[in-house]
Amino acid sequence: MRIEQINAKALEKANYDRFLLSQAVAKRVNELLNGAKPLIDLPKKNMQFTEIAILEIAEGLIKVQEV
Repeated sequence: MRIEQINAKALEKANYDRFLLSQAVAKRVNELLNGAKPLIDLPKKNMQFTEIAILEIAEGLIKVQEV
């Protein structure tokens, strides 16, 4: 799947709220930086944490909600 499609799918999971999506990605990136394991099988080596977080959200493994 192309990155544009993944981003669109992740944005849909955030009810098309870019700010909400960016908050969710930032929170998940912090978790990954602190040692959390990715919830997906990585399709390629050396993926950035932001790519992993967006892919997890797009696949519905991370729920996006307002805090």
